[in-house]
Amino acid sequence: MAGELQGGQARHFRLGASTIVLRDHLPQLLQGVKKKFPGVKISLREGYAARLGELLAKDEVDMVITLVDRKPPAGFQSVVLLELPMILLVPKMSKLKSAEELWQRDKINEPLICLPAQELLTKMFQAKLAGLEVEWFPTIEASSTDLIETYVAGSLGLGLSVAVPKKKLPENVRVLPLKDFPPVLIGVLWRGKNTPLQDTFLDMARQRAKELV
Repeated sequence: MAGELQGGQARHFRLGASTIVLRDHLPQLLQGVKKKFPGVKISLREGYAARLGELLAKDEVDMVITLVDRKPPAGFQSVVLLELPMILLVPKMSKLKSAEELWQRDKINEPLICLPAQELLTKMFQAKLAGLEVEWFPTIEASSTDLIETYVAGSLGLGLSVAVPKKKLPENVRVLPLKDFPPVLIGVLWRGKNTPLQDTFLDMARQRAKELV
């Protein structure tokens, strides 16, 4: 009813995303949205992929920016914004020169720091390790890739993450590429019919993704 009274344009936009997206990318996007829709009320919810999916399914948010599959779940729509390669973060002083050195060992002793087990990134990583017949299970589960970087910088283990364009890592952390591992897809996920406001946000999100790469 409110949408009809306002000419079909929803004036409350509820968005969910990770800490990095909310901090580094959303301010610019939302400035553009507010220019086209003055007076719009915006609600932001923070979380990792599994939690954001729950919020969307419960209709507590309108859209989420998160890790997505190429084919969205039934009843959902999605747009892929970026394909990011998986990487392994190691302390700068580590003697490891490649991730392949780990796969050749009988047992990997270094602690693995990653997102929770139900997260898509962790699932994809473990599935690939299983294909390589390698066992390496998490020692520390962190709620964000920022925390993973912090713990690796503190020499608490090796971290699973993704290569985000233009993102600076801590000085005492370096990257080992994960060759032949599948890329991670970052996209927008939503349910139902789009509003003009949501279409505007999608256009701006696509443009922001192009600028990053």
